[in-house]
Amino acid sequence: MRSESQQAAGAIRARAGDAPINIGLVLGTGLAAIGEHLASPVSIPYQNLAGFPRSALGGAESEVMVGTLGTARVAILKGRVLYHETRDMAAMRVPLETLKLLGAEAVVLVSSAGSTRADLAPGALVAIKDHINLTGLNPLTGESGESRFTDMSAPYDPVLRERFLMAAHSVSRKTSEGVYMWFPGPTFETAAEIRTAHTLGADLVGMSLVPEVILARHLGLRVLAISMVTSFASGVRPEQVERDDRMRVAGATILSLTRVLVKFFEIWVVGSPLRR
Repeated sequence: MRSESQQAAGAIRARAGDAPINIGLVLGTGLAAIGEHLASPVSIPYQNLAGFPRSALGGAESEVMVGTLGTARVAILKGRVLYHETRDMAAMRVPLETLKLLGAEAVVLVSSAGSTRADLAPGALVAIKDHINLTGLNPLTGESGESRFTDMSAPYDPVLRERFLMAAHSVSRKTSEGVYMWFPGPTFETAAEIRTAHTLGADLVGMSLVPEVILARHLGLRVLAISMVTSFASGVRPEQVERDDRMRVAGATILSLTRVLVKFFEIWVVGSPLRR
């Protein structure tokens, strides 16, 4: 673990107490409202934590929030930085290492995505079951030691995914499973790229998740990744992809996603999902 991660974990414990974190939750732009549902929250700005990325989240300050969601003790990372912002695939390494040091055994990664399928419309919630990364970029490039050869045969934990789908069903929220293809951005994909992605088996495309998933698995964290479909990808429908439209869809979907996540964290404790 990096010294910055050790320092950050110490700073969070000093503010939030020594009780271990059960699970981490990483949120991106437009999704930070989930943090408002934490019970007894303690907030620490990223700027006060060594090694945390310096970025703004929708005009608000990025921060770590520690509290209770459902019945789990959760650390929420409100804000992520993307490869196209930093040219650093491992930009979220220290925050994820910090979660591990705080005791987390798993992490939930939430993002928005575009759909490559006409039958997977904006507003859908999708549990990621696998991903495609053909960019040649990897956050573990340059690592030393045998641990850099991280197994990625099943990066998305099937037990956690099952629990998420159970939670969604219990609150009458329809969900599905899908394959996510990573593009580095910042431009949206061309129609030809989307046709290729769909042919290769991708249901979703996006600019986040995959670097974090690789880092999390490298750290031994189990992963649940959820994407909110906020638009059709290029060429699926005739209209252009507009960022403002994506943010409006994300805002409209966040309430039901929050209900599902709260139920998921209740199942997390009651059902002991870490026992395969």
